[in-house]
Amino acid sequence: MAGGIRKTPAGTWRAYWRDPSGRQTSKTFTTKREASAFLAQITAAAATGAYVSPHAGRTPFGEHARRWMASWNHEATTHARDASIMRTHVLPQWETWPLGKIDHLAVQTWITRLSERLSPATVAECRRLTSAVMRSAVRNRLIPYNPCDDIKIPKRRRRDTDQVIERVLFRRRLLPAVPHRHRGLVGIAGGCGLRWGEAVGLCDDAIDLDRARLRVVRTVIEVAGHTSFKPYPKSAAGVRTVPIPSWLVAILREHLAHYPRGEGGLIFANEVGGALRRTLFRSRVWRPSLVRAGLLGSVTEDRDGRYLAHWTDAGGRRHQQRFDTEPAAVQHVARHQAGGLRFHDLRHSYATWLVDDGVPPNMAQRVMGHERSSTTLDLYTRRTDDATRILRALDDDPDDGDALVPA
Repeated sequence: MAGGIRKTPAGTWRAYWRDPSGRQTSKTFTTKREASAFLAQITAAAATGAYVSPHAGRTPFGEHARRWMASWNHEATTHARDASIMRTHVLPQWETWPLGKIDHLAVQTWITRLSERLSPATVAECRRLTSAVMRSAVRNRLIPYNPCDDIKIPKRRRRDTDQVIERVLFRRRLLPAVPHRHRGLVGIAGGCGLRWGEAVGLCDDAIDLDRARLRVVRTVIEVAGHTSFKPYPKSAAGVRTVPIPSWLVAILREHLAHYPRGEGGLIFANEVGGALRRTLFRSRVWRPSLVRAGLLGSVTEDRDGRYLAHWTDAGGRRHQQRFDTEPAAVQHVARHQAGGLRFHDLRHSYATWLVDDGVPPNMAQRVMGHERSSTTLDLYTRRTDDATRILRALDDDPDDGDALVPA
């Protein structure tokens, strides 16, 4: 790489050289020493294949981010999630910044501030996407290094909102409170441990009630309010056969006898035969069912025939309001009560029931559709508070008054 240094009429010093493509370029410095040091660095970088144009870093982050996003070949749901995080959190911060001006301190400060108002999982996704854009810029010789390396992010902890419902509450309180049309779907989640997309994607060719089993072979995805079939589950291990408990077989037989199939043989279709949408199901069916089951806020009838709704908001403040009808009171509590059991928590519960009852981890792994048994044990199980299980395992009956004691 031929190059040199010249003094300009303004008294500064200009280093000039030819980049690997043969194009001549230059950069101006205050002193000859700075220009010489810079030229030596550029020459060494070119010799080792690490050359980065000092002007390439002027490219705005947003410009390169959009080019990088256009190259994505993710699944539709992953694409929608990442695009949302990029649009909502990443671009508002970095869009107009030149790539070369983004340093480690600026990124760490931004991450720390995000941690004050967003969940650890969302912060981690923001860092991941920002780092991916900067890593792409490094690979395309726009910047020499990735300023997102070694950025500290808050640890992802098991969410405090993750819950496990007891089997007796699930069978005797929650299921009866679910509208008849959707009882089979909720039963599938708690009785077979299926993910939302797997459950709503079940078609009549995947269920064999005579043999009490179902096959997970496809799923339904939802992007921007539109649902569509995906002809395979989340992973290769997601293709599996799951046994159906006898109580659920009865519920499913009744469902199939009362409600028509949807498009493609969908078992749990909406009123027009399409796939159920998760967001609508949560607001219209799931959370009101929790209220009716006494698992979310409360609704009681007054002496005058009106209904008193009680709920607690996200700030911990308690509220109450009277309504003329029970459905109105239930819907209000469902909309305003903070927290509550999630539909996906039925899958957590299912895994916990299996492990607590001594089902071998490899069997639980298969019916859960996990590629590794450690995922089942680490992510989807909870500690039991029933100490008598330990005593029973040691063949010790705490109610046995004739138990032997040392002499």
